[in-house]
Amino acid sequence: MIRHRVLAAGLAVGATLVGVFAFAGPASAHVTINPQEATQGSYGRFAFRVPNESDDASTVKLEVTLPTDAPVASVSTQPVPGWTAVVERATLPTPIEVHGAQVTEAVSKITWTAAGGGGVKPGEFQEFPVSLGPLPEVDAMVFKAIQTYSDGAVSRWIEEPVDGKPAEQDPAPVLRLAAADADPESVPADAPAPSDASDSSGSSGLALGFGIAALVVGAAGLVLGGLAYARTRRS
Repeated sequence: MIRHRVLAAGLAVGATLVGVFAFAGPASAHVTINPQEATQGSYGRFAFRVPNESDDASTVKLEVTLPTDAPVASVSTQPVPGWTAVVERATLPTPIEVHGAQVTEAVSKITWTAAGGGGVKPGEFQEFPVSLGPLPEVDAMVFKAIQTYSDGAVSRWIEEPVDGKPAEQDPAPVLRLAAADADPESVPADAPAPSDASDSSGSSGLALGFGIAALVVGAAGLVLGGLAYARTRRS
């Protein structure tokens, strides 16, 4: 009876740890903006990073909504091979002044659509660069994003931060803005987007790492259970 309990405990530990690691991978794979910090009033290049979470469908469309309550006067897209960008503008509820001129409308939405047969394939991610500025004098900008797959599935990354922390489910991309006279060591707006190798937003490399770690930890749990079983049997 004792050895059966010990063996079961070892198997349970391994299974639990595998579950924990397996859950950590997909949870982080959402649309993000990179860099994620900038300075108010500055201009910069940013990229919306889109990982593909499907096993058998491609991401074929990305819709990003820009906040009109914290508008940006100058918005331009960088061409992405195989994709077409459509920019929509809206009248601002309250005009803003930029370089002495009054701005009454601004970009409210950008939609990227893949050419026929293209898109972000399973196990890949794609970045969609934009130039933004001058950045508004607010603490953060929330960019709600909708990701559409070739099989019709839709992922809505639209949940806003809660108490300054990212939403636990379906978080929207957030750009945090520091005052112009804030800590000079903060990340500048024109900092380049992190390279593929350092991707921390849920790329396939990160998911693979978690998968391998889960297998190793699970195997260790099974080995410990087997050793405990053997010892109790000899005794």
